[in-house]
Order: sequence, then C-alpha cells, then structure tokens
Amino acid sequence: MRIMALWFPDWPVQAVLCERSEALSPQSPVAVSAGHRIRVCGHAARARGVRRGMRVRQARAVCPELTVVDDDPDRDGREFEPVVAALGDVASSVEVLRPGLVAVEVGAVARYNGSEDRAAQLLIDAASRRGTDVVIGVADEISTAIVAAVVGRGASIGFLQRQPLRVLAAEEALGCDPEVVGALGDLGVSTLGELAALPVTSVATRFGAAGLRCHTIATARQARNVAPPITRAGWEVSHEPEEPITRVDTAAFVARTLAMRLHRVLAGAGVVCQVLRVTAGFTDGTDVSRLWRTSEALTEAATADRVRWQLDGWLTVRGEVDGDGTEGIIFLELAPLECVPPEMASGGLWDTGGASRALARQVIARVQSTLGVDAVLQPVPVGGRGVEDRIQLVPYGERRDPVRDPGGPWVGRIPGPLPARLGGGPNHPASRVALIGASGERVQVTAEAVLSAQPYALAWGKKHFLVTGWAGPWPVDDRWWSAEGNRYARLQVVGHEVDDDAAVAAWLLIWAAGRWRVEATY
Repeated sequence: MRIMALWFPDWPVQAVLCERSEALSPQSPVAVSAGHRIRVCGHAARARGVRRGMRVRQARAVCPELTVVDDDPDRDGREFEPVVAALGDVASSVEVLRPGLVAVEVGAVARYNGSEDRAAQLLIDAASRRGTDVVIGVADEISTAIVAAVVGRGASIGFLQRQPLRVLAAEEALGCDPEVVGALGDLGVSTLGELAALPVTSVATRFGAAGLRCHTIATARQARNVAPPITRAGWEVSHEPEEPITRVDTAAFVARTLAMRLHRVLAGAGVVCQVLRVTAGFTDGTDVSRLWRTSEALTEAATADRVRWQLDGWLTVRGEVDGDGTEGIIFLELAPLECVPPEMASGGLWDTGGASRALARQVIARVQSTLGVDAVLQPVPVGGRGVEDRIQLVPYGERRDPVRDPGGPWVGRIPGPLPARLGGGPNHPASRVALIGASGERVQVTAEAVLSAQPYALAWGKKHFLVTGWAGPWPVDDRWWSAEGNRYARLQVVGHEVDDDAAVAAWLLIWAAGRWRVEATY
C-alpha cells in the first residue's frame, strides 16, 4: 500500500481567506487566535514578523494591518469539505485526518494514471482550483507520509533516520505528546534514527504509551495494523428525520444524538473506533460519504464534532446554511469501519488521550471511595535542589498552594534531565557503592568540595563498572541555619559493566558521612 498525505499549511488561515474571499486577498496578513494568543498565522503575517504563540496585542504592534479572527473549528471543517470533494473526483478513497490534512491510498490512482507523479499532480490540481496551498508526502505508512516528501517503496526507515526529532511535534495528527518529544530531546535524542535505535522496552518503560507512539513512528511501524481491526456488521447507527434537515443547528443536534447512540453500541461491544464513515442522503436522491481517521480512539465529543463539521460543510456547499434551500438531508448514518479493543487504541489506562484520562478518573474515584482519599497519591512538582525534594506526593484531586515556583532559581539544583528512579534512601544498605580511582584508592570529596582522585571504577553490590564520565561534585549546605542541617555533595556518574560495554548505566551519587550512596538512577 502506498499512502499520499496532502497537507494544507496554516489551514485555519486558508479557511478564513476562503470564507472572506471578497474582503481579503491571499496577500492579506491574517492570523487565527485562541486564548488571546496567535494560534495560526499565514505566510503574509509571518513575513511581517507575526509568530505562533504571540499575544494578540504584541502581534498587532508588530503588524498593525493584521486581521485577527477567533479560532473556529466549525469554519475549518466547513470550508475544507469542498476541497475534499474535489479530491474525491480524482481518488476513490480520501480519509480526513483533520481539517487541512487528508490521506489517500494512491496505488489505484497511480496505476490508472500511469505513475505516482501524475497522480500527485492531479490531486494538487484538484485542490488548487480553490486557490489553496498544498504540500504532499508519499510513503508506505500514514505517519511517514505526513512527515515525508516522497519516499520510495520500502525506504521509509532510511528516510526517517535523517529527520530531526522535532518533526514529531510539528503535526498534531501524528498523535505525539510535545512534552515527551521535548524530554527525548533533553536526553540527547536529536533525530528519529537515534530514537529508533533505542530499545522499545526502555522507551515504553520511561515514557509509557506516549513514548511508544513516538518510537512506532520512528521505526516506520504502522500501529493500527499490529493486530487486525475488528469488523462486524450491526454497529452502524442511522437516523431518518421526519422532515429534511436544512439548518446547521438542527444538523448539530442530530450529530450529538447519533454520536451518543454510536458510542453506546461500541461500549456494549467493548471496542473503540478509529475510522468513521459519515454518510448522508439528500432529497435530490444523491448520497455522499466521507471517512475520518484519527490517531487516537474517537470519543463521543470528538465524533459529534466531526459529524457536525461534515454536515455543516455539505449543507453549506448546497446553500442550506439558513434553511432556505430545498435540498435537505433525509438520511444520516455513522459506520465505524475500524474498531479495536480500548487497550490497543489508548495504550492502557494511563495514556495521554482524553478518553483514557476520563477512565482513569473513574477508577481513581472508585478506589478512593472504598479505601479513602489518601489511598491514591499523585506526584506534584514543588521545587527544590535534589531529586526527592522536587516532587511531593499529594492525594489525587487535592490542590495545594506551591511553596515556591518549581521552575524558579533554585541555586545548586540538579540539572536535567532528572533520574528516572529514586534509590532506597541514604540509610538503605542497598544504596551503598564504592567509587575507586585508577590506583585503587577510594575516591572521596575533600573539604574544598573537590574529588580526591578521578573516578575509574564503581562497585555496587556484586556488579563492577568502569566509569566513562562524571559531572560534579556539587556541594550542598542544607539548612545551615538550624541544628537539623546537613552538609553533603552530589556527583553524576556514567559507566558500563566490566565485561559488557553495552550494559551502560548512570547514577546520581550522594557523598555524606564519609560514604558514597546511590540517590537515584538514570
């Protein structure tokens, strides 16, 4: 299978230009705002210094002639429908990933027209008839096609290896958590090739389902096809109104009702939907349908939104915005085409998706009602210098006033990234280690807060490591004003096992009372 992704850059801005074509020209500086900040800006606005994330007031100061429009997903979906309809004249299967991004199975189009290049040109021409900008990518997988330009058959892995890590956070349809992408970058991962080289179990253990999603894309594995989708007749839901639907507000109400019915059916079957087909029949005898594909399982609200966008687009094209036309909807059907068990779509209870968060809250509330509020704790950043100092466990749902800004200027704090696992504590026997110099002497921290010798080896229980790098020591005079104060030092150490160069480990050591101990491991 060959997938072609067609991306319409800055689509919310292009949708505004389509809607206000009489008042605005393609050269007009336009931006879309949300929460008093610039969410999307067009090419003309960027040329004048406007950037995403700017405050609207700052953007207007940079570009006084800037036209700022409120974010409106309904408008984005409504204006995108004619573009998708034009693409449907060329390709038989067009899947909408979001307004402004579609995927096409291009194999049949290429065979019919002679080549992929010819098929791509026909699709671009179809979209360009509305004066829109479009960029294409062709690959063997949907995720790679979104990232790619044109990748030869079977060459996805070689292409992805050279791509910077930040491309994972550049497109929301990839379903990658920007915070996880940022954390991977802080760990030194700069390309998708470096991410693909990491053991999948290590990535999943550290970052959960969100990290696994990033790794799946970097290794060109299609997550949806790991297990075959569940296909079964009888899950479709439909509605035949007593009178033709000719108003957008009526269509929105029907969309919410059908979405609720569909998700009740799916919940009863124990599955979730990732590919949805929306079909509408009109009074003139024509039937139209559209496929929507998502990286995460569709929730009831997300399904209602997509159905509403689709119906709004169809009615607008037919001149039925205010209900004054004659070609209304007399039949509507929602068909889940690709369904999987919830754990396959979300990666487990603690995934980053909205549906999983809702499920987690339900489970937590049930546990707390049975065992008490303190039975479920959540880590909250509170600021501090050490590892344990910067996290406080509080009962789930409680909000406590922070003592100090977690990101504030904590002089002497451990630099990021933080270790993944705390040790047993300074008094735990298993945390004792020995740091040895090249001559066999034990490495200590002197009164001047320097090492007595360069670390050469580290012994921890029955394991022995050769030190390949270290940083520090960082002296700490904790609570020097009170009798409970303590003086110690921290040291970061990296090494590998003596007989296995591939068995690399890293520790955060603490020097206190004349001994080295493991405070945390990386």
